[in-house]
Amino acid sequence: MLIDADAFQRVLGEELRKLRKQRGWTRKELNERLQSDISLQTLATYELGTRHCSVVRLVELCMALGEPPQDLLARVHRRVFGDDPGQVRVNLAGVVADDSPGLSPLRRWAEDRLKQSNSPEIQLDRSALERMAELCRMPTTQLLAKLAELSSNPGTGDRTGTDRHT
Repeated sequence: MLIDADAFQRVLGEELRKLRKQRGWTRKELNERLQSDISLQTLATYELGTRHCSVVRLVELCMALGEPPQDLLARVHRRVFGDDPGQVRVNLAGVVADDSPGLSPLRRWAEDRLKQSNSPEIQLDRSALERMAELCRMPTTQLLAKLAELSSNPGTGDRTGTDRHT
C-alpha cells in the first residue's frame, strides 16, 4: 500500500483544526496549553498540512486537546485509506470544481455537504453511489471512474489544469 504523505498530512491537519475548533479555542489558546513553545505560524502550518509534525509534537498537541493520539491517528487513517471496502471516498471539492454537465445533481449535493462539514472528503457506501449515478443518468462504473479522477486531480474538473476558485 502506497502512502500519499501530502494527503495524510493534510487530513491530519484538518483533524487537529477540527478538534481545536470543537473546543472553541483559538490557536493562541491551544498554544498556551502546550508544554513546549512553538509559534502560532507553526500551529497554522500543522493545521494546513503544509508542515510535518514530529511524533512527540503530535502527542503533545493531542494531550493539550484532550484527545488520545491513537484515536486521532485512527480517524486520519480511515479518511486517507478508506478502510471500509464497502465505502468509496469522494472528494467534495473536486466534484464542486468539476464542470461536467452530467454531474450537476452531484455538484449541488457536494456544495451543500461542504457547507456542513470541515472536511473536503466524504465516504459513501455503494448503494448511495448507485443512487447518485441514477440522478446523474450514468452507469455507476462511469461515476466511480469520474470520482476517482476527481480524487486524484482535485480542482481541475474537465478543464485544462486551471483551478477554479469559487
